[in-house]
Amino acid sequence: MASAHYLLAFAVSAVLLAGVGVLKRWKATSRLPFPPGPRPKFLVGNLFDIPTEMPWITYTEWGKQYGDVVHAQVFGQHILILNSIKAATELLEKRAILYSDRSTMPMIPLMGWDFSFAFMPHSDKWRERRRLFHQYFRRDAIPAYHSVYLRKIQDLLRGLLSTPADFATHTRTLAAAIILDSMYGYDIKSIDDRFARLSEEAIERLIENMLPGACIVNTLPFLRHFPSWFPGCSFHKLAQDTRHLVDEMKNAPFDFVKQNMQNGSGRPSVLRELLERNDVHGGSEEQEEVMKDVPGVAYAAGVDTTITTLNVFIMAMALNPEVVKKAQNELDTVVGLGFLPGFVHRSALPYCEAVFREVFRWRPILPFALPHATSDDDIYEGYFIPKGTMVLPNVWAMTHDESMYPNPDRFDPERFLNADGHLNADDQILGFGFGRRVCAGRYAADATVWATIVSVLSTFDIAKAKDEMGKEIEIEPVFADGITSHPKPFKCSITPRNDVIKQLIANMMDVSLDFGFNSMDH
Repeated sequence: MASAHYLLAFAVSAVLLAGVGVLKRWKATSRLPFPPGPRPKFLVGNLFDIPTEMPWITYTEWGKQYGDVVHAQVFGQHILILNSIKAATELLEKRAILYSDRSTMPMIPLMGWDFSFAFMPHSDKWRERRRLFHQYFRRDAIPAYHSVYLRKIQDLLRGLLSTPADFATHTRTLAAAIILDSMYGYDIKSIDDRFARLSEEAIERLIENMLPGACIVNTLPFLRHFPSWFPGCSFHKLAQDTRHLVDEMKNAPFDFVKQNMQNGSGRPSVLRELLERNDVHGGSEEQEEVMKDVPGVAYAAGVDTTITTLNVFIMAMALNPEVVKKAQNELDTVVGLGFLPGFVHRSALPYCEAVFREVFRWRPILPFALPHATSDDDIYEGYFIPKGTMVLPNVWAMTHDESMYPNPDRFDPERFLNADGHLNADDQILGFGFGRRVCAGRYAADATVWATIVSVLSTFDIAKAKDEMGKEIEIEPVFADGITSHPKPFKCSITPRNDVIKQLIANMMDVSLDFGFNSMDH
């Protein structure tokens, strides 16, 4: 009986939603067609066509069938998939005034993640938080954090020396430690730290539940108004538990900084500076809430993506030992064996830069840039795009476009080099997004990932692991589903390049000693 009631309610709601969508767009669609896409079914549209797993693969195949811009709709909600850099640039960059809004996935506010300006609609509230964030993450602000990066990279190298099989744990610790130190002045030594665990669990739930098709309420938004006991509405329990996690993720480190300030202790941090400035200017509790959000956004945006990128790098190196050797030869020539490269060396290391770019291209950690939404009707190449359309930039399709990147599944840094060995002009990291919604923390991510890549290559050989019989253990490049696509666990061999480097890593005690770490402060 309950299931019959559920189906009846579902059908009534579907008819009402579809009817509203049809009436609102009847006039426009009578003149111009939507972009091509899979044929919608009566009332439900493309509900059963929307993939629930690895959607970027399905949408890439749609692109081959229908073109660079593909249209679908579910109960009147229009979805536009952009499968080429050309389409993304034309719409999200050149027409940013129309394409800078956000389509809200109902699970995001239900889980309490709507505090993040990354998910906010284009509004004054969004501008205020992004402007504040930008002060600390613009390009010329990043050198102030170099010393933090270096201390944590030093910890990573020691970790790789002592327990190389735990490389995934070491990269997780590095990413969390950098953000918690720079944002809160909080030092962690283990990923089991309370603050890190809180954030990791809250972020994991976000990643698993924010895409269309990942959770039923994202596809059928009206279900958010139904109680949790209603069939199909168990998502409410998950959302409520996650909301508690998110609140604690923001409040616990915030309270830690405030308590240290009251005690006259604690290290410098972004949050401390914000609070001190707020006190001087007689700021309000409302303003404190804004300041609480900024470091929370930094953690959410920076940790998981950094972890994933570094694990992709390690996988790629283990699968391509010739790339490791070429990069090490360049580092030894430019910097010298036994010294870590600094940012001052970056322009003199074109092959390492090409490795850095290829890591982001080969397996984009964000197969989709975060969804945009149209703030008004638009026309593109003779097709009608309605106001409120969700726009999904399919980064996977763009980075695996065979016309731009022949044999795209192959890891080949030299695709970013000219015949003379110099870097070509293809320097856009597509996973950082587009237009006004481009990742505000991209310069910090760029610096962190580059410094880690060249530091690890300078000191370690990376290869496939071997079993007890000495046979290589093959690595299958298998990746998880979700908004962030990270490598599934794999084994590899990480060993110091020689005994001298091994001893130097073991003896490192300060960023100003050994390896020329001080050069990275420039």
